Amino acid sequence: MDITSILYPVLSIGGLGVVFGAGLGYAGKIFHVEEDPRIGQVVECLPGANCGGCGYPGCGGLAAAIVAGKAPVNACPVGGAKSAAAISEVMGVAVEETEQMVAFVKCNGTCDNSTNKYVYQGISDCAMASQLAGGGSKGCSYGCLGLGSCVAACAFDAIHIVNGVAVVDDTKCVACGKCAKACPKHLIDMMPLSKKTKVACSSKDAGKVVMANCKVGCIACRICEKNCKFDAIHVENNVAVIDYSKCKDCGLCAMKCPKKVIHNPRVAEMEAKKAAEAAAAKAEAPKAEEAKTEEPKEN
Repeated sequence: MDITSILYPVLSIGGLGVVFGAGLGYAGKIFHVEEDPRIGQVVECLPGANCGGCGYPGCGGLAAAIVAGKAPVNACPVGGAKSAAAISEVMGVAVEETEQMVAFVKCNGTCDNSTNKYVYQGISDCAMASQLAGGGSKGCSYGCLGLGSCVAACAFDAIHIVNGVAVVDDTKCVACGKCAKACPKHLIDMMPLSKKTKVACSSKDAGKVVMANCKVGCIACRICEKNCKFDAIHVENNVAVIDYSKCKDCGLCAMKCPKKVIHNPRVAEMEAKKAAEAAAAKAEAPKAEEAKTEEPKEN
């Protein structure tokens, strides 16, 4: 075998490799762009969740946007105030205080409260189930399907399906918005954590239709609207909507709502206390009657 028939091709390929390598190295130097060292410093201030809740492709994308002046220093919903303060030091700017937000599911149509049109036995995915007739198996076409697409999207274990409806854990939620994007019914909104009064319904159906499908659905009676002293709640498209810039969390709307669609922890505590007192009084009633019958008669 002639050794040159092997040697020449090897040398040719090796030579081409050297030429192309040198060319790429030269091009790299010519087109090299210096990265602002602050980008790396900002990345170190971020939590590294890479959840995309800020609207940018991961923490690196957000850091580049902050340094470029395209995003505020408090754009990371996961890092919150701590990250914002650290980034503001790197950037040499003051950080604006913002209201902490939290996800809220605008539906209370649990298995006990709502009806079903049929039994769904398909893939456990809300997006797929919503493509079926009537927007899914739930009687209310606007209601939570309870199949957990939001749960799968959450990287912080902050949302779970409880009795057929998604429920958010406020202590874990970072308002990244992934659950809201995953919900095909658009039931999840980001709301101020400090505001406790919330409307747990999204149905735009007429009151008669709502009552046929859900025990706790908004029937657009406007009682909440008429009783609010701050003009903070109005019925829009057959469902009550709160203006949080006006809401004072007085709880009057929740107290007056005949369908208990509006939730307020203060009102819930008051009602629980009244129910407990009523139950205690009912339990004591037979004892009081027995005591009366055992009283000695006067001569």
